[in-house]
Amino acid sequence: MRRKPAENRTKPNVALIAGVLSSLVVATVQAEDAGQIPKSIAWKACMNQKPAWYGGAAAIRIAGNVLLYQRDGGGWPKNTDMAAVLTTEQQRQLQRDRRRNDATIDNGATCRPLQFLARVHHATGEARFADACLRGIDYLLAAQYDTGGWPQFYPDPSGYHAYITFNDNAMINVMRLLDQVARGDGDFAFVEAPRRARAAAAVARGIECILKCQIIVDGRRLGWCAQHDPVSFEPRPARTYEKASLSGSEGAGIVAYLMEIEPPSPRVIEAVEAAVRWFDEVKITGLRVARQPAPDTPRGYDTIVVADPDAPPIWARFYEIGTDRPIFCSRDGVVRYRLSDISYERRNGYSWYTGGPADLLNNKYPRWRAQWTPDRNVLPR
Repeated sequence: MRRKPAENRTKPNVALIAGVLSSLVVATVQAEDAGQIPKSIAWKACMNQKPAWYGGAAAIRIAGNVLLYQRDGGGWPKNTDMAAVLTTEQQRQLQRDRRRNDATIDNGATCRPLQFLARVHHATGEARFADACLRGIDYLLAAQYDTGGWPQFYPDPSGYHAYITFNDNAMINVMRLLDQVARGDGDFAFVEAPRRARAAAAVARGIECILKCQIIVDGRRLGWCAQHDPVSFEPRPARTYEKASLSGSEGAGIVAYLMEIEPPSPRVIEAVEAAVRWFDEVKITGLRVARQPAPDTPRGYDTIVVADPDAPPIWARFYEIGTDRPIFCSRDGVVRYRLSDISYERRNGYSWYTGGPADLLNNKYPRWRAQWTPDRNVLPR
């Protein structure tokens, strides 16, 4: 059929089109409310759904996105909403991005996509999800240094990204995942024996690395830095305001992981008890972190530390090695000893204190001690 000349075409009925679109929206909402169409969820919530959800359309769509984000080397980039609906052009761009060397273990990257794909594969049995998982596991195994640690980025780490990275629990996340793989637990039961054996060996090297990284001052074992040298295991800095120091945040995650080892070796027991003792010694009491109104500032508030005798213990993000004094830095890299002495931008744009070790001291350690060292207690009763 021949088309009419352009000048004779009927003009579109805008009102009719708007009405049709409105009807489609209403129908979609009604279908979602009726449970016919799975509602969209945030990527951060993708591991917190009911088991049946992982075999449904929403999970399969998101898993398809995860496949698109996977790099050729097997890992994934960070800070990406993999649950978002992708346009055709976005999908094409992701195909072009597959060759990029931006895969990382930072901020849950690679580990979370692997866990999600394994769960969807367990629910659906689709081979494409298992294949992507195996490539991701191989990426983690290849990224491990011979000395047992993991860099923040692989295969092209540079600067502080090349250091062994405990920051934000990066290495601990990897070891927990490889623990699951090695045991063939749950969603990873499909992994074959040779790859599981490689995962077990990687975890063993990782534990040895953790023990060697524990900082020793005057013959005493203490805690860990957020980054360590992959050869010497010495503490290392990251960004200008993240100095080589003892970590009041990441260190608690390391101890919690060591307490999951069953049975713990004498060296693991020594490392745990030394670190717990140090955390107890450096806890800060009688102070509370607060926000006070500051209308003329960029955020409208200022972060301050105030006296409060009823406040629960807190810990500094960084402690100076050798003195155990809390340290703070602006982007100039100059160490200061009070939060109020650094710039407004860093004071309010970074977490300088944490309450995380409280659960370690009050709950996890007492349970662990009762099981493994019932006759010893490094904390006062």
